[in-house]
Amino acid sequence: MRLADELGKKRKLMVVKKVDFGVYLGTSEERVLLPKNEVPKGLEIGDPVEVFLYKDSDDRLIATTKMPELTLGELNVLAVKDTGRIGAFLDWGLPKDLLLPFKEQTVKVKKGDKVLVSLYVDKSKRLCATMKIYEMLRTDSPYKKDDMVEGIIYDTSDNFGVFVAVDNCYSALIPKREAYGSLQVGGRVHARVVKVKEDGKIDLSVREKAFLQMDADAQMLMDRMKKSGGSLPFTDKSDPELIKKELGLSKNAFKRAVGRLLKEQKLQIVENGIEILKK
Repeated sequence: MRLADELGKKRKLMVVKKVDFGVYLGTSEERVLLPKNEVPKGLEIGDPVEVFLYKDSDDRLIATTKMPELTLGELNVLAVKDTGRIGAFLDWGLPKDLLLPFKEQTVKVKKGDKVLVSLYVDKSKRLCATMKIYEMLRTDSPYKKDDMVEGIIYDTSDNFGVFVAVDNCYSALIPKREAYGSLQVGGRVHARVVKVKEDGKIDLSVREKAFLQMDADAQMLMDRMKKSGGSLPFTDKSDPELIKKELGLSKNAFKRAVGRLLKEQKLQIVENGIEILKK
């Protein structure tokens, strides 16, 4: 085992030498320092100790008994601690913050954001984070059609829709046709499984089934009309993209909600839109 190849991993190593500033772990041929302030009480030469291997601020391989919130091969949601010239810095539980380079961000992040990331070793043999985690997501979820799930958005696409990691680990997509409302990278979603594909990936919807969603959409239209002075400038001839942008509804959902309110005699259709029916 080459210690340099264990960068970013948890390992159990043996104490091979004690010095004033800590202990050395590994073998007589290759060893790494565990600083004095992290040496467990009573640790002696020949004793094993579990550590995490990373690089300190001077780019030297070093061991720590403090376990980070992310190791190689894992996914986790980390907070953006700060941003700088080369990227963002994430809090992962170690003294040295974890770099999230600009090129590894699916969207530009800012201080306070929470992002789902994995760990990788860059060309300079340093540990960095990446938001490009599509290939790491699992396709063996236990979920089936109509199950309700939760996840975090890690990427968006104008062509495909919104990419979600269900339970922070399962591969899922809110297709473009289902992508309504404010769906941004880092946001958490509560969604319904509409399909489990043959490859195990999941299609989601943030909306209920049409007959259940209709009541909520109708109430939303009423609320919007009240806030707008009693009317809205939309009809069944309005541009679908405009309806989606302004109301967060597909054109079909809009028409269903209007139909519900017409049936309940709560609104009327006028020349340039809809308005609350005064009784």
